[in-house]
Amino acid sequence: MGQELEVVQALVCVDGRVQGVYYRASAQARAQALGLRGWVRNLPDGRVELRAQGTRARVEALVDWCRKGPPSARVSSVDVDWEPVDSEMPLSFIVLR
Repeated sequence: MGQELEVVQALVCVDGRVQGVYYRASAQARAQALGLRGWVRNLPDGRVELRAQGTRARVEALVDWCRKGPPSARVSSVDVDWEPVDSEMPLSFIVLR
């Protein structure tokens, strides 16, 4: 399998003004448009966390989007941890509450 088709997984934590600004819904829409699997959720400390799985190029495209987010967000930092692929990932990209 070529690297462009290799499935990867990333855990992404986004800090800044990212709650109450439609960040989760916007991230879900972007991830679904990219054909990714995974989830996004708010954390109690004010950050947003997401786990995405798909081809490296598509996951990297989502990470790039996370650095800006929706128009009303103000992202101050994005941390990315590349993880082993989890076979229990949701079949689509969902918002966890």
